[in-house]
Amino acid sequence: MSCLARAMAIFSSLYACLKRLKPAACSCLGRGSARKAAKEEAEDESSTDLFFDLRTLQDATSSFDEQNRLGHGGFGPVYKGLMPNGEEIAVKKLSLTSRQGMREFTNEVKLLLKIQHRNLVMLMGCCVEGPEKMLVYEYLSNRSLDCFLFVKEKSASLDWMTRFRIINGVARGLLYLHEEAPERIIHRDIKASNILLDDQLNPKISDFGLARLFPGDDTHLNTFKISGTHGYMAPEYAMRGYLSVKSDVFSYGVLVLEIVSGRKNHDSRLGAEKTDLLSYAWKLFQERKSLELVDSSLAKYNPDEAAMSIQLGLLCCQSSYADRPDMSAVHLMLSSDSFTLPRPGKPGLQGRTSRWTTTTTSAFTNTNASSTQTGATKVSTGSSLIEEYSRNSMSISSIDEGR
Repeated sequence: MSCLARAMAIFSSLYACLKRLKPAACSCLGRGSARKAAKEEAEDESSTDLFFDLRTLQDATSSFDEQNRLGHGGFGPVYKGLMPNGEEIAVKKLSLTSRQGMREFTNEVKLLLKIQHRNLVMLMGCCVEGPEKMLVYEYLSNRSLDCFLFVKEKSASLDWMTRFRIINGVARGLLYLHEEAPERIIHRDIKASNILLDDQLNPKISDFGLARLFPGDDTHLNTFKISGTHGYMAPEYAMRGYLSVKSDVFSYGVLVLEIVSGRKNHDSRLGAEKTDLLSYAWKLFQERKSLELVDSSLAKYNPDEAAMSIQLGLLCCQSSYADRPDMSAVHLMLSSDSFTLPRPGKPGLQGRTSRWTTTTTSAFTNTNASSTQTGATKVSTGSSLIEEYSRNSMSISSIDEGR
């Protein structure tokens, strides 16, 4: 049986299994307990609202018309939809040819049902009808951060106050995932294209397809499969498969430097010295010229907040994961006026770049996908690339996606 068929069977039988279990349990209970169980069953009935009919989503998106397409990610295409009650939605449609999709789909549903936070995108439901597998999210009209940050015509919309608010909001979202959610969650793909913006340009972390759940007291694991995006991955994870919350902290640090500078973390058009954002930020910091990193398009900014943000980004990107702050410390640094940041050590530069380059699409940005190969075994699957090394099998989002 194929992965797709197995997943279909799992989802189609899930609700039926729950209904069979409820009556059996009720028969063993007293009258008061039975009433309580009946109430819980009624609540479970209302949870069926989580499941959308395929026909409803087809109508909402005009049969997934290309004019409603918001973009394409490693999971598959994303479409804007309009429900009969006037509510706008974003439908993430599993590409049947995607090598990423099925496990990421089930992973994302299970995770997002457990969590809720103002800085996390809200899952409204899913569709598991026939061969179709879809996720239905709240629609955010401003799409993703990279649509503003790296587009010259739109970057002016991100004044300093907005950028600093985004830095804080992403930190709060990660703090929730790492320390406040029912179970610890490591996102594994924090980057600009996975930060969505609401009407007020407040950030919401999205795309949990690569996230890992850490039940109990587990704090890390060693894995042979490395998933993420080049340029954002922590070196100990990219090179040795060591995954912990500090992997997300590293990615967050890179993102902070991108937000302050308004540039991608790797841009060869800027010349050898400035190509790698992390290396350049470290150089300027050592020379006490950190503010030269600030986006020149900003008409004005708070120099103290900017300098602190750059130093914080470098602290999060230190080579030794043990030296990086956790997200509770990051949140404290951002929210306290009297907190003195320690001096960062050398950043982790190894394992962040790839032997290939590619231009592809993010889930909320329309661009053309292409790739170039330079020796390793690579399989292109839409906007995702899987690169096989001798030791690690890597499910990797595009090097330029969100960059």
